[in-house]
Amino acid sequence: MPIAGLCRPLPLALRRAIVAHMNAQSPRRGGHLVEADRHFETGNGWLGRIQARLQAGGIHRVLDRIDSGLDAGRLETFLPDGSFRVLGNRGLGPVAEVHIKSWKALVRLASAGSVGWYKAWELGEWTSPDMVPLFDLFLRNRAGLGNTARAKGLPRLFNRLGHWLRRNSRQGSRRNIEAHYDLGNDFYAVWLDPSLTYSSALFASPHDIQEPLEIAQTRKIDAMLDRLNLKPGNSLLEIGCGWGSLAQRAVERHDVRYTGLTLSAQQAEHARARIAHLPDAKAQFTLTDYRDVTGQFDAIASCEMVEAVGEAYWPAYLDAIARNLKPGGRAAIQYIAIADDIFPAYRSGADFIQTYVFPGGMLLSESRFRALAQARGLDWQDQHMFGPHYAETLRRWRESFDAAVAQGLLPAGFDARFVRLWRFYLMYCEGGFRSGGIDVGQVTLVKQ
Repeated sequence: MPIAGLCRPLPLALRRAIVAHMNAQSPRRGGHLVEADRHFETGNGWLGRIQARLQAGGIHRVLDRIDSGLDAGRLETFLPDGSFRVLGNRGLGPVAEVHIKSWKALVRLASAGSVGWYKAWELGEWTSPDMVPLFDLFLRNRAGLGNTARAKGLPRLFNRLGHWLRRNSRQGSRRNIEAHYDLGNDFYAVWLDPSLTYSSALFASPHDIQEPLEIAQTRKIDAMLDRLNLKPGNSLLEIGCGWGSLAQRAVERHDVRYTGLTLSAQQAEHARARIAHLPDAKAQFTLTDYRDVTGQFDAIASCEMVEAVGEAYWPAYLDAIARNLKPGGRAAIQYIAIADDIFPAYRSGADFIQTYVFPGGMLLSESRFRALAQARGLDWQDQHMFGPHYAETLRRWRESFDAAVAQGLLPAGFDARFVRLWRFYLMYCEGGFRSGGIDVGQVTLVKQ
């Protein structure tokens, strides 16, 4: 079939009718993410004490540290006292603008890092006409900034404690997946592309804003399947099947026997429905933890699932691949990695994404993960990185999300605070990929 026919969108009028029907009963949705820090918020007491100390020693010292750390790009800063200051401006890079409404915003940034910076934005203590270059600027200059914008002391301890309590044990993994992915199929359907693919696309060019996202997502799926050298009748296991876009493509294009694993009941329900109409499709979807899967498979695919595993469970994840892959079998992995130079600081705390969006989440340190794979007899081959493509994917998602909000297509129950959180999340991630500090890649693991 033509690539664009992979999954056609419902007409706009029909989508609105479905949303209107569902709005008849609309409990609050997504509140557990918006208020994710409620058990660890230490209140204004610590904030006031830190602010007093900073003011006593000169709060501009925080700005001085940021200024000295910006080697690429510049930050145009409008301050609460009415003054204006340019930070950095010593080399080419992104240009960001920020309006600080309260000195507390800088206190939160200096003491609680990205978690405090989001909290300050959510409370209106700072604004920016475009946050993407701001996040790009901070991560691009990670070496010079060091720990200037990372959580410290009590806020770091509270954030880290919250992250540890949501670690990915068997029970914890199910709770964490439900917290993010079971926001509702109706929610994701209004802003993802029609194939419901929630991972980086692979464009003909990341600078081509004309290519439809659905075509780029299909190219990504095909690139993963091509790594596996599939033949008709082969057995394919997918760890983290999402809403079934790779499953559908695999059974249509390669006539494989497919098994998909997920911990999201809503994802499994949708994936089963999209395969049901295919004649003679040999596919099954199970609510199974990757640690519990048994059997031997010719190939394994896993697209941006390993970020939901956590460093402590990387060995178990790779054990599952090595154990269930036939000798000589191939696994195609798409993963998100954070630069190795900041991984030690990243792993020692919990950032905005881990606190508010993906509980239990953890980006890879490629060097560490690769060493674990090779120790299990999984040969690391044909790595391809394409971070700029994820930045463009995120820009498309945000554009679609904003349109859904503006057109009243967002399902009822998601309030203004959630909408603001989700936009912040999409911009935060886009800036990270534009900076190069976060990257996405595909790799083939071959069982020796």
